[in-house]
Amino acid sequence: MVDSKVIVITGASSGIGEATALRLAKANHKLVLGARREERLQELVDKIVNAGGEAVYEITDVTDIHSVEQLAEKAMNQYGRIDVWMNNAGLMPHSPLIQDRVEDWNRMIDVNLRGVLHGIHAALPIMREQKSGQFINTASVAAHAVHAGGGVYSATKAGVTMISEALRQEEAAAGSNIRVTAISPAATATEIADHITDEATRERVAKAHAKLAVPADRIAEAIESAINMPADTAINEIIVRPTAQA
Repeated sequence: MVDSKVIVITGASSGIGEATALRLAKANHKLVLGARREERLQELVDKIVNAGGEAVYEITDVTDIHSVEQLAEKAMNQYGRIDVWMNNAGLMPHSPLIQDRVEDWNRMIDVNLRGVLHGIHAALPIMREQKSGQFINTASVAAHAVHAGGGVYSATKAGVTMISEALRQEEAAAGSNIRVTAISPAATATEIADHITDEATRERVAKAHAKLAVPADRIAEAIESAINMPADTAINEIIVRPTAQA
């Protein structure tokens, strides 16, 4: 039986974040959920609590460092510790660079990359004081290979993997007992394609996902396996693809 842990998840209102929250709640972990959409957060917390689990939420914008700090404070005020922090919030507004969608580029940088750094900022000192903890950072298969239209997205997700590896090395050297896991999903049934502002690209990605995407719970299952490893062992990187995806 795995000990109950306090687990914070950003981007928790849908997709991989929601699926992970539901799966971990069934395993008797305590969930602290952050996202911008309060109605969706409330529905998720109600679902968990009604099923006998334990969860609270805090409206969170990962691009705002103070908002992320408040999420950490919520966890500490409610449960007195943070065992796992999952940096999961992400956007994927693909487009060819010639379209010059600077606003989309900046949003991806702010959410996908800066949001991860804000999570580390908020939780790492707490975990250092505890002398234990784990970061789960959601990257992407796009961190490992780029394609036309996905340059900025791939850059942000490659950044997540580099930050994760640097953090792993630093915490190993510090002897802090803090584990780091980067998870890189491929086609997964989430809302991420909805963020694509270029209509042709959105339709193409949605069509591909309709054929290939696996349920978000498949990713949640992989995340749970990383959390369940004994404290002296860390799964540092996980790549999860649908079997049929080339």
